[in-house]
Amino acid sequence: MTIRQAALGDEQPVIELIVRAIHDIAEQLTGEDTEEKAAGKLKRFYRMEGNRFSYRNVLVKEADGEVAGMILCYRGQDAAALDKPLLEELKLRTGNPDIALDVEADTDEFYIDSVAVFEEYAGRGYGTELLRAAERWAAQRGCDRIALNVDYDNEKAHALYRRLGYEQDKDITINKHLFRHMRKPV
Repeated sequence: MTIRQAALGDEQPVIELIVRAIHDIAEQLTGEDTEEKAAGKLKRFYRMEGNRFSYRNVLVKEADGEVAGMILCYRGQDAAALDKPLLEELKLRTGNPDIALDVEADTDEFYIDSVAVFEEYAGRGYGTELLRAAERWAAQRGCDRIALNVDYDNEKAHALYRRLGYEQDKDITINKHLFRHMRKPV
């Protein structure tokens, strides 16, 4: 059981986990009207570099020779550039040249976009392992803060993040949902 950089061959399970983690935000970011269609677009972005969903921004947790979980992260200062390919496609799809994406990450942080573990691997500490790996990744990239957003309805995740030392510093709205923005020094 190990945590490693995601590979192109991890596309199916990683995208499935991302969509499970971000729900309707996947539809907002792709301009699609179902999670299934959004997943199809996210698979294409996963294979490309230079966007938020690139495999280069993902660590995976392996168990039993399979992807058991994943964490998607990047530097906040890179978020606008990483969102540019998505935004350009969204503008074309909607015909709205003024469409904008919600700002999820602050520029001075390493941002955890999403983290998820398949249900059959839940309760084994894999989420914690992935979060710790992201913290190490942040430090290796010269970041001194790591952050994430957690939905107010997800009290289980909120409790985990608090237990790991994350503290809420503000509220943030993403796709018309209220989230707690939580930070931690690394």
